[in-house]
Amino acid sequence: MQEHADALWVGIDAENIAYRKLIVELAEKNRLPAMYPFREFVEVGGLMTYTLDFVDLFTRAAGYIDQILKGEAPGDIPIYQATKFELVINMKAAKVIGLAIPPGLLLRAGEVIE
Repeated sequence: MQEHADALWVGIDAENIAYRKLIVELAEKNRLPAMYPFREFVEVGGLMTYTLDFVDLFTRAAGYIDQILKGEAPGDIPIYQATKFELVINMKAAKVIGLAIPPGLLLRAGEVIE
């Protein structure tokens, strides 16, 4: 009996980001539903991502910098834990691999790429 993966989860390693198009193509070729760390994978044809809202994080980082530049001690600034995430689903990718996305999941998505 030959072993076969049922799905793929891609980590945030730099080499994965550099080879995102190849990774997405291989997942599609092998008809593997895949979860990616960043929306850039989904934009090149990947199935879906559930990731941090980086615009929110960068806005908060700018606020931290502003506070520090105005004299606030970095140790006195409360640490923010991310609470905003985005789910992006690529329906074209789902169709290519023959995967039906449940309607409830589609309703929760912040963006659905047709």
